[in-house]
Amino acid sequence: MTIPLQTYQERFPSLVFAQPEAGVLEIVISNPKHLNAADAHMHRDLAGVWREIDVDDTVQVVLIRGDGEHFSSGGDFSLIEQMIADDATLVRVWKEASDLVYNLINCSKPVVSAIRGTAVGAGLAVALLADVSVAGRDVKIIDGHTRLGVAAGDHSVIIWPLLCGLAKARYYLLTNESLTGEEAERIGLVARCVANEDVYSTALGVARKLAQTSGSAVRWTKYALNNWLRQAGPNFDTSLALEFLGFRLGDVKAGLEAVKSRRKPRG
Repeated sequence: MTIPLQTYQERFPSLVFAQPEAGVLEIVISNPKHLNAADAHMHRDLAGVWREIDVDDTVQVVLIRGDGEHFSSGGDFSLIEQMIADDATLVRVWKEASDLVYNLINCSKPVVSAIRGTAVGAGLAVALLADVSVAGRDVKIIDGHTRLGVAAGDHSVIIWPLLCGLAKARYYLLTNESLTGEEAERIGLVARCVANEDVYSTALGVARKLAQTSGSAVRWTKYALNNWLRQAGPNFDTSLALEFLGFRLGDVKAGLEAVKSRRKPRG
């Protein structure tokens, strides 16, 4: 099946699509006025786009980046407020959050992320679930959930312990401390750390190399490697359920106000 770029744009209008080289589909997370935060439409699109890519014979590899200087600042405040206030929204976003992780894991095409600036929440899920992640030295990586007042869900429990070990995962997910690109590479959370200005060219170089390699060999290797993540599926399902349970407790309201005003939440 061949899916034209225009079709991607029509089906997933919150994202921007390009083809920088043959076989490479570039996805740009674009909401620059809000540091590429994922609003309701973008959250839906980030969950669904991977199924289309999986069946597109023209795509050998995906390169995903943020628009401008940042990857993504996580969930848009308006979306979080809707989740707190409305049961239907909460259930819909829960399903999308699950689909985002599993659809990305099960997408047969390799994914390369180019991480600059800030990477938080749902955007960070895409950045770290990518098969190869390239981060700038000064990038700010932060899970963000416990500061918001909900359990670390999204992607963190399924992949952080595998990438950087349980001790480091516990430390960063519980304390909600941020990591630079250098520290993320040191502990194994990202594959490569390069100068900020070299992130895109390095990521594109990796994508080019993958696009020129045997497609079946790369896809089947990805499938086998991702069985480590599939085995962790029950852990992820639990974390996601507990995260969304937290949207019905009082802590998240105080946490959201603290994040919006950039102060420490009061427990």
